[in-house]
Amino acid sequence: MRKTFGERVAGYARWPVERIAWAGCAVVATGFALVSDLATHRMWGWSAGAGYALAAFLSSGPAQRRAARAVAVAGAVVLPLVSLVAAGLGQSEVAVVERSGRLLAATGSPYVTTPSAVGDFNPYLPGMALFGVLPGDPRWWLGGAFVASLAAAGLRRAGPLLACPLVALPLAVGGVDLPVAGLICLGLALAGRGRPGRAGLALGAAAALKWTAWPALPVALALVAVRQGGRPALRCAGVGLGTGTAVVLPFALTDPAGFFRNVVAFPFGLTATASPAGSPLPGHLLAAHVPGGTLIALALLAAGALLIGASLAVRPPDTLRAAAGRLALGLGLATALMPATRFGYLVYPLVLAALAHGTAHRAPEVTDHPVERTSA
Repeated sequence: MRKTFGERVAGYARWPVERIAWAGCAVVATGFALVSDLATHRMWGWSAGAGYALAAFLSSGPAQRRAARAVAVAGAVVLPLVSLVAAGLGQSEVAVVERSGRLLAATGSPYVTTPSAVGDFNPYLPGMALFGVLPGDPRWWLGGAFVASLAAAGLRRAGPLLACPLVALPLAVGGVDLPVAGLICLGLALAGRGRPGRAGLALGAAAALKWTAWPALPVALALVAVRQGGRPALRCAGVGLGTGTAVVLPFALTDPAGFFRNVVAFPFGLTATASPAGSPLPGHLLAAHVPGGTLIALALLAAGALLIGASLAVRPPDTLRAAAGRLALGLGLATALMPATRFGYLVYPLVLAALAHGTAHRAPEVTDHPVERTSA
């Protein structure tokens, strides 16, 4: 007898989905350890592979799933992070943040005016140097800011997200994108809760760390404008732009040439020194193999930004889920089309997707629409 559609769906729901996911992560992490030529990646891959494999073995019921997630986080994040920090090993981003912190403390600027070698460049905005000024390894502060931001955003059951390879790897080896992604999520969540000033503060803090945070501002403004009206949106914009500009502008004005070389020309592949960010995504492939490919990639990137901007004007998001989805799409396109890019930037759409689907039962959004109700 042929099963109905509902019976087939119920049957699929009984599949050990989480066990399969952990097993797949174990294969990916182990394969990564085998093919990578970086000691940090190999150490992470072996530790994470073992943790994922044990998590797959344990995840057979609700209680066991909780233990499996804890084991996955321990194997993919905690153990490799502690081991790498103790051994003094980290990805190049860690050294960049540490050096920018030392430069900021010694010279008042986190940038070298005339960088030549890859190690001289600092492609991050000035706020990132604060993680290098703080005591200890920057990874503790980078990861702590990420986890704290997600908790404040109301994201529940964050264990699987933290254990996901796209998040666990940068947490262990040096993830400068994680606090940016966390603050973006916090800003959008606050915008959805009807707190435009706090949303602007969180987004402004993210905008002081990396350029990747700036696209979140118009998305949050569109959300606030639809749900609360123009005045709260202006408040959000003023706080966000004011916070980000107050951190970035002094360094851009005191050394405009050095600022441009480090945070604009270098990450966009416009310097003689090539950025090590070179994952085989469309933008990088165009820049590397097509005559004039860098300009083509930048033109496509600008076109994608214009399309997302137009969508915000034509059909602005009116829920947190819609706003997070729109921003995830925009940052996903940017990751694919940037001339100097890497797979690690996919952490942005991943975390935004988790925000869209993991906060409704804890962080209820504003349900009134003052634009409509106060106009009368």
